Amino acid sequence: MARIGFIGLGNMGGPMALNLVKAGHDVVAFDLVEAALAKLREAGAKTAASAREAVVDADFVVSMLPAGRHVEGVYLSQENNACLLDEIAADTVIIDCSTIAAETARKVAAAASERGRKMLDAPVSGGVGGAEAGTLTFMVGGDASVVDEARPILQAMGKNIFHAGASGAGQVAKMCNNMLLAVLMSGTAEAIALGVANGLDPAVLSDIMKQSSGGNWALNVYNPYPGVMEGVPASRGYTGGFQVDLMIKDLTLAMDGAAAAGQPTPMGALARSLYVLHKNNGAEGHEDAGSLDFSSIQKFYGK
Repeated sequence: MARIGFIGLGNMGGPMALNLVKAGHDVVAFDLVEAALAKLREAGAKTAASAREAVVDADFVVSMLPAGRHVEGVYLSQENNACLLDEIAADTVIIDCSTIAAETARKVAAAASERGRKMLDAPVSGGVGGAEAGTLTFMVGGDASVVDEARPILQAMGKNIFHAGASGAGQVAKMCNNMLLAVLMSGTAEAIALGVANGLDPAVLSDIMKQSSGGNWALNVYNPYPGVMEGVPASRGYTGGFQVDLMIKDLTLAMDGAAAAGQPTPMGALARSLYVLHKNNGAEGHEDAGSLDFSSIQKFYGK
């Protein structure tokens, strides 16, 4: 079993770290929130007072952080004329699972390489449910031999591991996937709202579309209309799951990537605008819908 330094125990990182503990790994975790650390300790993990303490003697370092500035801050910020990359042993494999700009991932990976360190960008798909169940999909960027080294660790947290290409490729794959997801979810909600407005039962319409050419993941697995499907955020007040704020963040990354490549993304741009409007319009009981699951875009069409 491996010794793993884990940095970032939020909605995704916490369950991921717990799965590593369940798999028998020696996990040393760090987060700024004491409650998150306490939960890991209860599960049998060790906790650290700092990121530097967490990576001491680690075979692998896994991080799951909110944004690019946090990834740069953790790995590149200087302290006593050294950054965290300098504190990590040369044979340690660094796996950053945060969703950030590909350019930022490449920058941090280049800094790691300059120091003789091995680093992968490995953003995930599958949401909180996938993190808890250990069924995440990892989209990995970096050297193929390093991906092979990291595979047993990734398999303890996920079901599918794809090597997308060189450093930053995992982030590119993630932004493409989530842009498509936003387009599918907003389109699915729009279609159901149209049917309901014309007198159809949303459950009946959903069943029809699932078996027809309109079937897609958002409709088949994550139906956005309340009461149609059990166990999804729409049927628990859009709590849990993947927040609107995070979808807007990922769509912004996609638009930035499109601008950098000179690639037109009209559907992605429209999806981002719809989610921003939804966030600002709010939903019942929420002036700002940013904290709701992204399937709550259904509420936008209800207005």
